[in-house]
Amino acid sequence: MAGQMTSDKPGVVLLHGWGVNQGVWQGVRQALAAKVKLTTPDLPGFGLAQHYPQPYSLDAVVTQLSEQIPTGSYVCGWSLGGMLAIALAKRYPQKVAKLGLIGASPCFVAQSDWPGMQLSVLQQFAGALSQNLPLTVERFLAIQALGSRSARDDIKTLKQAIMAYPMPPQDAIAGALELLHCDLRAEFAALSQPVAGFYGRLDSLVPVAVLTQLQQLQPKARFTVAEHASHAPFISHPQLFINWLNNWLGEAG
Repeated sequence: MAGQMTSDKPGVVLLHGWGVNQGVWQGVRQALAAKVKLTTPDLPGFGLAQHYPQPYSLDAVVTQLSEQIPTGSYVCGWSLGGMLAIALAKRYPQKVAKLGLIGASPCFVAQSDWPGMQLSVLQQFAGALSQNLPLTVERFLAIQALGSRSARDDIKTLKQAIMAYPMPPQDAIAGALELLHCDLRAEFAALSQPVAGFYGRLDSLVPVAVLTQLQQLQPKARFTVAEHASHAPFISHPQLFINWLNNWLGEAG
C-alpha cells in the first residue's frame, strides 16, 4: 500500500560504514521519518555505542548489533555495514526480513576471481591509523565521494554529520577495519531473504564489476546502479537513493 507505513509493517534498520556513525543518515532520516519506524544503530565503538567487544571480532560485533534490531526488520547496510547486514541475515534470520546493500560486498578485498579493493589500500589505512586518526578518517571520507559531481559538498556533509558524535576509540576503528578482510561469500550465497542493492558506477572501493558475481551468488537479487555516483550514493545522489529505498520498502511503484 502506498503512503504511510502502518504499524504492523516491519521497521527499517540502516547500518553505517567504517569510520563514521549514524550521523551519515541524517538526510535519509528526515526523508523517511513520516513513513517508517527507522532504527539507525551505531556500530559497536562508533558514535554513541561506546561499549564494544574486545577483541573486535565479527561474531561479537554481529551479536551486539542483533540486540538492537527488531524481529522482521528490513535491514540495509552501507559499505562495512552491508557486510555486517549479510552476517546478521545469515546468523539471525528472524531479525532480517529483507536485506539491502549500499556500496557493499560480502568480500571487500580483491581476489583473483573477485573484484574489490587492493589489499594495499587497507594496509595504508591501517598504517595511518596509529599516526593520525582524524586525518585518516577525513581522507577516507574523501574517498567516499570520489568521482561524484558534488564531491566537495559530499565531503562537507559527511564531516558535519559525523562530527556531531564522539570519535571512536582507536582500537575500535582499527578492529572494524580488520573486519573488511572477512570473506562472507558463502554466507551471502546461502541467504534465503530477498536481496536488493544500490551501487555507484564510479565506486573505487566496491567496483561495479562485482555485481556480476553477486548476481551469480544470489540469482534473484535486484541491483540498481547510479551512473554518476561513487561509494556514498545516499550522500551524493539523495533523491535517487530515496526513490530506490522507497521501492525496496514496497512504498512506491
